Amino acid sequence: MPELLIELFCEEIPARMQQQGGETLLRLLGDAVAPLSPTHGVAYTGPRRIAASFTVTHEVPGRTISERGPREGAPDKALEGFTRKHGVTRDALVLSNGFWLLERDEPALSARAHIAACLPDLLRHFPWPKSMRWGVGSAFTWVRPLRRILCLLDGEVVPFSLAHGEDNGHGLEAAGLTEGHRFLNPGPVAVSGVANWVETLQARHVMVDAAERRQSITEGLNALATSEGLSVVPDAGLVDEVAGLVEWPVPFLGRIDTVFMDLPPEVMQVSMRVNQRYFALRNSDGSPAPRFAFVANIAPTDDGTLIVTGNERVLRARFADARHFWDLDRKQSLQSRLGLLDAVTFHARLGSLGERTRRITRLAGLLAPMVGAPVAECERAALLSKADLTAGMVGEFPELQGLMGGYYATHDGESPAVAQAVREQYTPRGPGDGVPTAPVSVVLGLADRLDMLCAFFAAGEKPSGSGDPFGLRRAALGIIRLIRENGLRLDLVKLFTLAAEALPADLRDAPDLDLLPQFMAERLRVQLRAEGARHDCLAAISVGNTDTDIVRLLARAQALQAMLETEDGKNLLAATRRAANILRIEDKKDGPHEGTPDPALFQQSEERALFAALERVETTVEAAFAEERFTDAMREAASLRPELDSFFEQVTVNAPEPALRLNRLKLLSRLVRMMRLIADFSQIEG
Repeated sequence: MPELLIELFCEEIPARMQQQGGETLLRLLGDAVAPLSPTHGVAYTGPRRIAASFTVTHEVPGRTISERGPREGAPDKALEGFTRKHGVTRDALVLSNGFWLLERDEPALSARAHIAACLPDLLRHFPWPKSMRWGVGSAFTWVRPLRRILCLLDGEVVPFSLAHGEDNGHGLEAAGLTEGHRFLNPGPVAVSGVANWVETLQARHVMVDAAERRQSITEGLNALATSEGLSVVPDAGLVDEVAGLVEWPVPFLGRIDTVFMDLPPEVMQVSMRVNQRYFALRNSDGSPAPRFAFVANIAPTDDGTLIVTGNERVLRARFADARHFWDLDRKQSLQSRLGLLDAVTFHARLGSLGERTRRITRLAGLLAPMVGAPVAECERAALLSKADLTAGMVGEFPELQGLMGGYYATHDGESPAVAQAVREQYTPRGPGDGVPTAPVSVVLGLADRLDMLCAFFAAGEKPSGSGDPFGLRRAALGIIRLIRENGLRLDLVKLFTLAAEALPADLRDAPDLDLLPQFMAERLRVQLRAEGARHDCLAAISVGNTDTDIVRLLARAQALQAMLETEDGKNLLAATRRAANILRIEDKKDGPHEGTPDPALFQQSEERALFAALERVETTVEAAFAEERFTDAMREAASLRPELDSFFEQVTVNAPEPALRLNRLKLLSRLVRMMRLIADFSQIEG
């Protein structure tokens, strides 16, 4: 089968857009050539090109198309419009089932003709996140100026042009040429297919596969580091970015002047990463090494001596700037910076950073006894928590907020617990981060996030759809993890109420504040789903339940899940659903059928056995729930299985005698009410 290859060669594409661009090209090209039954689609991305290849059929098969027109007897104008639309005369139409019908044969179309017809429109409407215009005479846009279009089918060029009407499309036409490395092998070169394209570019110092470049970078850096007894600080994001900056990765090691080695390691790493895309290295004991790694885009002829020297000189200047901020910031204590926070607006409706700090400090003092932390240290940590936002280092590297506050707090002589809390206030920042366990750190992390959620919900800034500009979903997950992983018994509704009391007066009763418990419950379900746990069990025990103690809710959900994984639990679920379905149907007739069943009306032993079991189990379940022995409660409920099985096998609920039927429905109603103490089983999936 023929092989289709298209390469779009342009100026340097931002690294963050390359993967999405390649995936989009593969998807749109697959859709465009769908009549050719494309298979084996592959996308290629790099700094100066995106490309895609497919295996396709030789032609679009011929077919007969039938289109129904106006109804028989429709006005002549309707019939004339239909024929004019399709470029036919009335003689071409036939009557079928009361409608005019147009049948026409479409001949087979060669793959080359189909591709040439559909690709210009695909490229003119390609959806880059950001595009630019260049030159004159064309409105065509691309992520960066497009220089060449390579389009081959079975080794032959598929000719087409981007010109459209008066738009010359920058004179771009499809050809069979690509280009090698900008510096090592510049200039056009002809290729004849996918394999030849890959081999030709490889020979001209271009790795077209992004995954191959990432692997080359990782292996090259690790090999250099290992040769000197060092290791590379893991940074998958930086590897991805560098792979999008170089076509021919060549790794090198450089030296860091010892005069800078007393800088905080986070400062050194962030400065190298953000400013220069350098990799930090560690000694075997985990301490920062006086070396750094980087990836060049050329293979130098002098073993890289000049390149390494130049990069060392650049890094020396970067670290000199960091040293300036480090020394300057420590001349002013965090305490002395607090007044500056009043001049920084946090949000138009929520006041300044100083006001936010005072809200967090108040809330931290209230939270401290609930967590078992010293009140004074919690309030002190909260008071100093945002002071580093006015420091020069954080202004230069916002990623270091909190971390620098911890260093400055230690320098100022604050207690270790306070400095640690300031340092850890933003953790966990993501799913891969650990959770603080020190009591003061936990209190500050909770107070910060609780105030953020209440403040932004009250100000009408709650997340909507995929939009969450203030990171409120992340803040909610942070609260959940802090509570779960530290086993804290906290009432979230009470905490939200306490946090809202300190908001500006016009926001304390904002209606959106009532949405916070539901918002947290949804985030908890998302967290459980991400962990592979059964979030439907949490939903089942949450319906009609005002409890917001996350630890208790999860314990109940886990006990319910464990019960449902047993044979008795599965049968109990089925029996409860059967009872609920019977009641729902019968209640529509003459219900609701509530009340206590009369034992004197029981006629069968199975009724009496189920009634007695309910009497016993209901009392035991209530006591177990009161003592938070949820596993015991679930086990006791599951013990109803034999009586329920016998009841449904031997007893006709809808007996012909009205009194007997009503009594049996009341018995089922009691069963359903008792089971709702445990969970709403209608929420259980499967």
